[in-house]
Amino acid sequence: MKIGRTLPPAAAPIGLRDLWHGVTGGLDAARARAARERELRQEFGARDVFLLSSGSAALALALLALKSLSARTDVIIPAYTCFSLPAAILKAGLRPVACDINPSSFDFDHALLRRTFSPDTLCVVGHHLFGVPSDMSGLRALCRENGSFLIEDAAQAMGVQAHGRKLGTIGDAGIFSLGRGKNITCGAGGILITSSPGIGEAIAREYARIPSPGALRSCRDLIELAAMAVLVRPRLYWIPAAVPFLHLGETRYPKAVPIERLSGTKAGLLRGWQRRLALANGRRRETARYFGRRLRLPLTRGGDHPYLRVPFRVRDEREKQRICALSHARGLGLSPAYPAPVSAIPGVPIATGGREFPSARRLAASLVTIPTHHLLSARDRRAIAELCRDFRRVS
Repeated sequence: MKIGRTLPPAAAPIGLRDLWHGVTGGLDAARARAARERELRQEFGARDVFLLSSGSAALALALLALKSLSARTDVIIPAYTCFSLPAAILKAGLRPVACDINPSSFDFDHALLRRTFSPDTLCVVGHHLFGVPSDMSGLRALCRENGSFLIEDAAQAMGVQAHGRKLGTIGDAGIFSLGRGKNITCGAGGILITSSPGIGEAIAREYARIPSPGALRSCRDLIELAAMAVLVRPRLYWIPAAVPFLHLGETRYPKAVPIERLSGTKAGLLRGWQRRLALANGRRRETARYFGRRLRLPLTRGGDHPYLRVPFRVRDEREKQRICALSHARGLGLSPAYPAPVSAIPGVPIATGGREFPSARRLAASLVTIPTHHLLSARDRRAIAELCRDFRRVS
């Protein structure tokens, strides 16, 4: 167990003023949620905005709405992605179908994707893993050919733009996450947006059935947020990191995906989110640029991009375990990303069509991620760069 200064693998700032806004939001939840919805509609040019308890809940709600509009049952997802995607699909009563990826961009292999479509394909979920933009225009064209919907998972890319478009606004619906390690946070939360009148109305029908957290939940949220704001600091992070049942830094398949509205406390805490998001992404952009230069990484636009975490590939599973162990011992915050393709999650029914996923498997065996958040000091960045330079990078 590492005792002493330890970097969290991912973090987003929460200050005392934000916590005070959380208090006021808890006192008038409806007003706080309405204010955030209005700000998000304006920022993303969306017709409809819905605030949920998590990014997974936002995805499940979007899928329930699409399910009400079509008899199709299949949802295609990247074979290498967050484990909560198949959990949300199953929560909606649909069938997850995996497709292999392009390992250099984390996007689908579009040639394979074309062959994965079937008459049962309801939609495709395209992601922007670590903030790396996928080719949403290409995905949208493929979906139109097949009469399928496109959901844009921008959980790790809020506030990011590509080709003059804000990520999350290109698909039929867009998802953002407000989890503790995302671009901005309120501890946990999700945002679902759409500009399609038909989809917006279908989501609204489902949303009307979703409960709002009560006063007790808002109080609990405030306590948890205050603890997180303190314990995420590098001088103290070793304390929660040493508690086994918190599973910090681990990728685990969620056993349940509760769907609730965002609490008033969390909606209140997000007051001023635009400023916080701009500052956080500016710092991430600067840090990614530093690592891109020091480690000679082939990053988007030379690293001038707000990566949520910087992807760094080593030679094999053995080297991945070794670099993560050294990072843990030194408190440097590197993390192993997702440990396996979604098709390998034990006990989870992922349709594969008999296909193998070699790119996803190689990526799972070789990928580690470097933190980019605001808590890194110049000394931390140098130490991380020196550690990574001792390992052979795989391009």
